[in-house]
Amino acid sequence: MSKEQDNQAPWVFVQGQQAFKFDASQHDSLLQALEEHGVDVHYECRAGFCGSCRTSILDGSVKYSTQPIAFFRQGEILPCCCVPTSDITLDE
Repeated sequence: MSKEQDNQAPWVFVQGQQAFKFDASQHDSLLQALEEHGVDVHYECRAGFCGSCRTSILDGSVKYSTQPIAFFRQGEILPCCCVPTSDITLDE
């Protein structure tokens, strides 16, 4: 990650855990980054079909690389198929 990219990379805050910067050049999804940083997230399909990775987002925004099929409510995200577009805060 270049210095300019690092300055623009969104921070990921997970309540009760260490924050980290999301590096889009290293991760296709938020789930991959969470796993790499030791955050335990339940998952099954990794494609937005099942909803197993449903996570509460407290602040910030994400975009989906593919439109998920699984149901999720406002205030929830599917980390398996999204990336942060701003600094985000996730519930533990």
